[in-house]
Amino acid sequence: MQLTHAILHRVEMPLVSPFRTSYGVETHRKVLLVQVIGPDTTGWGECVAEAEPLYSPEYVDGAHEVIRRFLLPRLQPSRVVASELAGLFSSVKGHPMAKGGIEAAVLDAECRLAGQPLSRRLGAVHDRVPSGVAVGMQTSLPALVDTVAGYVAQGYRRVKLKIEPGHDVAPVAAVRDAFPDLALQVDANGAYTVGDATHLAQLDAFDLLLIEQPLPDDDLRGHAQLATLIGTPICLDESITSPRAAREAIAMGACAIINIKPGRVGGYLEAVAIHDLCVAARVPVWCGGMLETGVGRAANLALAALPGFTMPGDLSASVRYFHHDITEPFVLEDGHIYVPTGAGIGVDPHPDRLREFTVSTETIALGSVG
Repeated sequence: MQLTHAILHRVEMPLVSPFRTSYGVETHRKVLLVQVIGPDTTGWGECVAEAEPLYSPEYVDGAHEVIRRFLLPRLQPSRVVASELAGLFSSVKGHPMAKGGIEAAVLDAECRLAGQPLSRRLGAVHDRVPSGVAVGMQTSLPALVDTVAGYVAQGYRRVKLKIEPGHDVAPVAAVRDAFPDLALQVDANGAYTVGDATHLAQLDAFDLLLIEQPLPDDDLRGHAQLATLIGTPICLDESITSPRAAREAIAMGACAIINIKPGRVGGYLEAVAIHDLCVAARVPVWCGGMLETGVGRAANLALAALPGFTMPGDLSASVRYFHHDITEPFVLEDGHIYVPTGAGIGVDPHPDRLREFTVSTETIALGSVG
């Protein structure tokens, strides 16, 4: 496939409400969209790096610089192939979100050129996926219960609560008491240690689907030990950075479930490789979210339609986060969201919305050093 240049769109979108986690509070989503353009096609990808390096070492300003200075110059305009990008980018250490943003755009462009939905390219078998919602920390337990009640009323199939030391057993108990049959899980973002095992074991009483990333991402041994001390299944998120990391975690008994975030692992093709490994090992997977716009959400839906994604992911309707999405909004229907059927990711940024939310753009000729 021939591509001539890329445009990096810096976008800032206000969130419907502040999203609070153990690593920060977001009121706006600062987004880097990657658009690749050729004589016969174009493609869109979303780099999911956040504004500050709190969730991961990557952050949006740094990702922008890595993309323009080190990644795009490695592309040869006469031949750009999504499956070859990992090899081309391998000499640049780390920066999976930056790499994943480019790969997503190239995949979209390839599929558009071929008239093929991205879901079909990745191996999807479903036309819709069950939708879950992540709920940040609230100002009080009644506020938390009211927030969850709103999402239950909307039809979400699963609710995930953010927890941290001092904010764990009580909020989970309050939600479980209000919703005895709700599919419920918690996410710790690495806030605990193995020494907290006795305390975390109190969560076993609430019939949770899983506890996500209870310990720091580099502590696989600790997760394996914790798995023997609590009854709630452990799911790994930040620890899973590659198929190799997934294979090691499974072999060690460090997890029973894996959350696959394409940006965290370097793109959708790596995400598919992790999915395939987990299917072979009979480890359930689900698709995590990073407060994506419709561009990233569309691609995530294509991935989550693969057969191994047997648990509801963080694939909420657009209105969960944005009053106005940058694409046509994704809506919840009977607890599910439909996978786009058009070529590529199946959606495009709306020109007026893109103009409204864009704070800067940069055009870069492929193969040139910035």
